[in-house]
Amino acid sequence: MEYFTLNNGVKIPQIGFGTFQIPKYAAAKRAVSEALEVGYRMIDTAAAYMNERAVGDAIRESGLKREEVFVISKIWVQDIGYESTKKAIDRSLAELGFDYLDLMLLHQPMNDYYGGWRALEEAYRAGKLRAIGMANCYPHVIADLCLSVEIPPMLNQVEIHPFFQQQKNLDTMREFGVLPQAWGSFAEGKFGIFTHPVLTEIGKKYGKSAAQVSLRWSLQRGACVIPKSVHQERMRQNLDVFDFSLTDEDMKKIAPLDRGRSEIVDHFSPEFVKMLHGLKLHD
Repeated sequence: MEYFTLNNGVKIPQIGFGTFQIPKYAAAKRAVSEALEVGYRMIDTAAAYMNERAVGDAIRESGLKREEVFVISKIWVQDIGYESTKKAIDRSLAELGFDYLDLMLLHQPMNDYYGGWRALEEAYRAGKLRAIGMANCYPHVIADLCLSVEIPPMLNQVEIHPFFQQQKNLDTMREFGVLPQAWGSFAEGKFGIFTHPVLTEIGKKYGKSAAQVSLRWSLQRGACVIPKSVHQERMRQNLDVFDFSLTDEDMKKIAPLDRGRSEIVDHFSPEFVKMLHGLKLHD
């Protein structure tokens, strides 16, 4: 495994295992257990994924030491605010069964996210969180946050793939020392990504799949990735991207695939914002 370094000196694996849309306890625990067996050492979860307990149990039963696995979770929109975020941090730690978390993110820059950020800063100083960050922040949001808070975010988890490349966001994060982390590396299967002719043709040169090319492309742009699969062979393939590098020519061929917008979520839609606020994890 290769690593990036966060702006506070904490090392983070370049590839982790995503658990989005695996809410059932048995399925999530099995998937995380298999991912750890294959060699993943970073697991991404969230309160909203409803699988923190399964993630914690899988790590405990893996035989690995707690410090060998980098664990990420996220505070849901309902709990973003100073007092509610403090409670949500403790709730997630209890669900996971951990004394600390390697990285805690605010899941969306919504609700009172400045109040929520102050709660993350306090928990970071107290040693409950080794690192703190955001998710789904576009360039203007991450810039404003970095210029306004006492402890700037260490990571911003956003949608990044060859069809939504977010170059301005990456440039902004680089300016402020925030590490990008890509969710949706495979565009949720859209645009024929797994058989796309450009990605497939590039992959042939290296004996790699279009999916592996997509992951390698993100890594070379300085973003860590958290691909998800419930199939162990694909888990292995997603890890197998450190034995080749894309050339400048390869990167230039991928650049025109950018559509400049997400086809998965529209964070600028009032209806989408209302939907997220309407998703309640608890009373």
